[in-house]
Amino acid sequence: MTPISPEHPLTAEDARALLARLPARVEVKPGMSERELDQVEERWGFRFAVEHRTLLGAGLPTGSRGWPDWRDGDAEDLAGRLARPVDGVLFDVEHNGFWHPDWGPRPAGTDDALDVARTYLAKVPVMVPVYSHRYLLADPDRTGTPVLSMYQTDIVYYGTDLVDYFHHEFGRPVPTPEDHQYATIPFWSYFLD
Repeated sequence: MTPISPEHPLTAEDARALLARLPARVEVKPGMSERELDQVEERWGFRFAVEHRTLLGAGLPTGSRGWPDWRDGDAEDLAGRLARPVDGVLFDVEHNGFWHPDWGPRPAGTDDALDVARTYLAKVPVMVPVYSHRYLLADPDRTGTPVLSMYQTDIVYYGTDLVDYFHHEFGRPVPTPEDHQYATIPFWSYFLD
C-alpha cells in the first residue's frame, strides 16, 4: 500500500486489507457508522484522524485487551487510555525529574512542578489509542502522521503512518529509510528528536 497522504488517503478497501492482517484472536466487528464515530468524538472531546476514522468504519477490532472498543467499551477504560499519554509525562515529572525546556524553570516543589506541567499539558494535541500503547494524533485535518509507541516519556515511532504501523505490528514490516522525514506532532515530537 502507498503511504497515507492527502493525495493517497486510506480507502475503505485498504482498511479492510489492514484488518485482515490481524491475528485470529482479534475479533473484527462490523465497522462503526458515521453517527457512531461522531458520538465517540463528541463524548470524548477529540476528532479522529481521517485514516483512523476510515479504519474504524471498515471494522472495529476487539476481542483482545489491547484494542479500545469505541462502541461498547468501558467508559473508565477508554478515559484511562485517552489520558495515558499526558499521565505518563506527569508521572515522569513527579518521579523521574522530567522537565520540558519550554516550561521555563522547574519549580522546586514537586506539587508546584506538577501544577505547571498540567497547565502546559492541557494544551498539547490529543493522542488517540489505536492498540495497546500505540497512539495516533487526533486531527481530522492532517493525514499520514506517525503512530507512536507511548509509555511515559519513552516515546518512539512505531510506524510512519497507520498503514506502516499495521505492517510493523501485525505483518511484514518494510524497513523505514534512515532519511525518512516523519510528520511533526506538536509537543510529542520533542521526545523523538
